[in-house]
Amino acid sequence: MSLQLNLNQNLDNYEDFYDMLSDSHNDLDDGQSRMLDAELVLLLSNHIGDLNVLRQAFALARVNVERALPR
Repeated sequence: MSLQLNLNQNLDNYEDFYDMLSDSHNDLDDGQSRMLDAELVLLLSNHIGDLNVLRQAFALARVNVERALPR
C-alpha cells in the first residue's frame, strides 16, 4: 500500500525545526553543507521507506525550486 505525501502541517514547532536545521550547518563549508543536506535526504528517505511518497516529495521539491529560481 502506497501512501500520499503529507502536505498538512505536521511539525509542532517550525521555528525550532528551522533553528535545528540552520544550526546543523554552522561552521561547515559549502561542500560540507551540501553533503549534510544529501545525508539528511538519504537518512529521512530511508525512514520514510515508501518510494511513492518519495517520488511525490522529489517532484514537488523540484517544481518549487524551478518556480522560485527560474533559469
